[in-house]
Amino acid sequence: MENIRKENKLIDLFCTLALIPSPSLKEEKVAEKILTIFKENNIEASKDEYGNIKAKVKATDNNKKPLLLSAHMDVVGDDSPINLKLNGDIIETDKTRTLGADDKAGVAAAILLALELTNNKELSHGGLEIIFTRDEEQTMSGIHHVKMNEIEAEHILVLDADELGQVQIAGASYSNLTINVKGLKGGHSGINIDDETRLNAAKLIAELTNEIPQGVYKKDEFGIVTSINLGMIIGGGIETAIDNIKENNIKSNEYLDYIVKKAITNVINTKAGATYSIRSSSREYEKNLITDIKLIVDNFNKKYDGLAIATMEVSEHLPPFEKSDDDTLIKVAEKASENLGYKVEISTFHAGAETHIYANNKNKFGVQFKPTLVGLANIYNMHSANEQIDYKSYLKGYELLKEMFKVYNV
Repeated sequence: MENIRKENKLIDLFCTLALIPSPSLKEEKVAEKILTIFKENNIEASKDEYGNIKAKVKATDNNKKPLLLSAHMDVVGDDSPINLKLNGDIIETDKTRTLGADDKAGVAAAILLALELTNNKELSHGGLEIIFTRDEEQTMSGIHHVKMNEIEAEHILVLDADELGQVQIAGASYSNLTINVKGLKGGHSGINIDDETRLNAAKLIAELTNEIPQGVYKKDEFGIVTSINLGMIIGGGIETAIDNIKENNIKSNEYLDYIVKKAITNVINTKAGATYSIRSSSREYEKNLITDIKLIVDNFNKKYDGLAIATMEVSEHLPPFEKSDDDTLIKVAEKASENLGYKVEISTFHAGAETHIYANNKNKFGVQFKPTLVGLANIYNMHSANEQIDYKSYLKGYELLKEMFKVYNV
């Protein structure tokens, strides 16, 4: 490990940062180290009011546009010591905690590019802006506190994908859909069972969920665009069983079996519900899906008018990162990888990242940001004690980042 660190500035910088624990909202020590590195190399850098770091390398050609690099300082894990090991081409820990390559690989690469640009007076460029955020892994509170109207760049490379050469141009939103069903009459499961006006809400929610789509709703050539997943379905005489969970010291992994066994079965149930997650990188297709579901609910209410009623509610937790009509960064990535002798993978991803927040904001000039999620290394088993980074792929990823910056400034 020591030999590789001595031989390569990128690996040394990554290891320096990785050895500083920085769980979400406890990033102060790694932030101070980053600021010290910038200061020692005469790079303009500071913390904002929330503790995010912003840095800037001034343009050598004011006729060209700046580029923004973004990464997050926090990692999944606690603040216990980090012991690094080299296993062939793999950097990992002693398996007692996470490595933090997500996203210190992105942070270190951005810092090194800033250092090299500062020392390279010959390269003509429009400037480099850098944002390092806090708390990406939990609530993304850091990116929500970034002062977007102070950023000059419109094109952004978010250095947070987990595979070398990934160039991801859209990402899915995250919304919750809740369906509730109420039977207008309850009753006794024996005495009233022949009364056809007493409908069982648990049976009705099953009917509704059978009609509502499950899985992929829309795909295109880049991957999944819109999907829906049933997260929970609940109904029946469960109240007493739930009340008794704490009293009987039932463990969380035993809740379901306990409730199933203890549920009351002699009641015609009047309440039931289901929750879904909806993910989409297109507002249009998400709207179409929700419209389809509303039609299902409306038809249900017509069918059972006067006997039962279903309601639905949708709440957005993360906006979509929609594909931009501006293909500048796609062309930059393809040309840069061609120059290096391999091909990048242009795709979308069906999850959330800080790209989503940038994509729904504007810079200081009122121009919509055009972010792209980029992978600089092969990172395995993220968020676990088995997390690893292939350091040779990381070296290639850094060369890709440098080449992209050069091509962007051609």
